[in-house]
Amino acid sequence: MNFQLLRLEPDSKALAYWASRNGGLSRDGDHGYALHALFCIAFGNLAPKPFRYFGGRQGLLAYSSVELDELRLSASLAPPDVARALGLDTLDARAFPTVWKTGQCLGFEVRIRPIVRCKDGREQDAFLHAVGEAGCPEKASEHGTISRRHAVYSEWLTKQFAVDGAASLIEARMDSFSLTRVLRKGGMRENGRRKTSNTAGPDVVFKGQLEVGDPDAFQRLLARGVGRHRAFGFGMLLLRPAGAC
Repeated sequence: MNFQLLRLEPDSKALAYWASRNGGLSRDGDHGYALHALFCIAFGNLAPKPFRYFGGRQGLLAYSSVELDELRLSASLAPPDVARALGLDTLDARAFPTVWKTGQCLGFEVRIRPIVRCKDGREQDAFLHAVGEAGCPEKASEHGTISRRHAVYSEWLTKQFAVDGAASLIEARMDSFSLTRVLRKGGMRENGRRKTSNTAGPDVVFKGQLEVGDPDAFQRLLARGVGRHRAFGFGMLLLRPAGAC
């Protein structure tokens, strides 16, 4: 199985300009939708995901099952403004492991949007869902201590890892938390333009250690990503060596 870790160095100024000009920037300045749109233009159906954008200095990482030469061929057709914004001339990759061992311990980092889908189809902050105060942010804030959020989001992450027995958490800490608005586009308006929304929700980075359960399921988790909004900069599971459990 071909599986690669990609790296790009987007031009932060060109990216911000493209996003602003094309309506791809959220009110909080999140670049997730703009990068998603740029990937679709540059790579079409080969667009890598999940991905994680770290900003101008650290660049962007992504996973892909497509050969680097094929990605470069697709990227060669991109317009100049798209190429500048994504930094397509910097596209590089290295083979990433696809074989794991049951019980293997690994360090991890992941940016997630811990949300759940309600019965009416709406997406809701997993914390608000847990405390049962949906639609009452003022009341919910009384319970909104960081420790309580940490517990709820850790449980959410544990369930994501547990799908098909992929992995289990050894330890995890919430490295950062904020409430951010992300841009999403839906159906067409009468004027021919797509409907846009700035949806607020949790933006969380977890770091810690995990233990591999089922090796095949773990590889699927790695390739698929964690949670929802994986095509918009969330859910990329970054790995590193860990000490003995």
